[in-house]
Amino acid sequence: MSKRGSAPTLEDVAAEAGVSRATVSRVVNADPRVSESARERVLAAIDELGYAPNRAARSLVTRQADSIAVVIPETDARVFSDPFFAGTLHGIATALSRTELQMILVMGQPDDGDGRLSKYLRGGHTDGAIITSHHRRDEFWRTAQAAGLPVVFLGRPFAPVPGMPYIDVDNAHGAALAVRHLLEQRRTRIATIAGPVDMVAGADRLAGWRGELRGAGLRDDAVAHGDFTAAGGRAAMEALLASHPDLDGVFVASDVMAVAAMEVLSAHGRSVPDDVSVVGFDNIDTAAEATPALTTIVNPIAAMARQAVGLLLGLMNGDVVPAAVTLSTELVVRDSSIPTSRR
Repeated sequence: MSKRGSAPTLEDVAAEAGVSRATVSRVVNADPRVSESARERVLAAIDELGYAPNRAARSLVTRQADSIAVVIPETDARVFSDPFFAGTLHGIATALSRTELQMILVMGQPDDGDGRLSKYLRGGHTDGAIITSHHRRDEFWRTAQAAGLPVVFLGRPFAPVPGMPYIDVDNAHGAALAVRHLLEQRRTRIATIAGPVDMVAGADRLAGWRGELRGAGLRDDAVAHGDFTAAGGRAAMEALLASHPDLDGVFVASDVMAVAAMEVLSAHGRSVPDDVSVVGFDNIDTAAEATPALTTIVNPIAAMARQAVGLLLGLMNGDVVPAAVTLSTELVVRDSSIPTSRR
């Protein structure tokens, strides 16, 4: 707070950092003419004082329409090939269509190694951000926090971030539903193709699979990790067949990987579902179109996207919003999991 007890101003930040008001303005608006040392002092002062740029004033400076950023720390090849991101962006765009806000897509490498995401978030180009596909080592959200930018995580972060709520699906419960269904098909050697270990969705789905197997008194050592891509699913399925040839069921942490895994099983002469039952996660369109049609767990992507927008708009308006919202999920049974003898 400023000495007057009101919200800190640009002048307060300038005094704290020992720079001019113009320098603070340039830092807030990502002007490259500011030296690195001055920029660091200004960002430290912003963090110390809790300064948040005024939306209306920033719009006058940047001459940009109001917008929110959808921040995805993934390569463009991954973003434009994965149906999860298409569903997420469509859901956010639909929710924003009832407002005057524009959606801006911001992509970058995980870990923000080139600083692209951090530079954008501290630049004053947007009024808020939705972060999805968050990885354990991602730290760019700290820049948004220091700049007072409202942020919502779509997907639970590894550790709670005060003032940054999240919306997520109950991934562990979804994985448990998948294993429970495989057990009902009398499968006793159930493997998993897990997601990345540095993402909460991957960790939670693995935990749900493991907990259900242990509760049934079955082994939980048949694990291979993928990266939520088709190539990752193929490689993981090859590894599982090599190390656990006796497997008779597989829970796969995404539909994209599951469809690829079924292709590998077929290439090895393993019939799905008679030899191996397969269950995926997400319920994307490809799941119903696969051969055989894929049993899967519903990931309510559109609902999550809508609620993420609602939380963010609440933060931007100064409302009190829930720190966390977790949506339930369900099993969709198709041909890939039920042996023909049990139909």
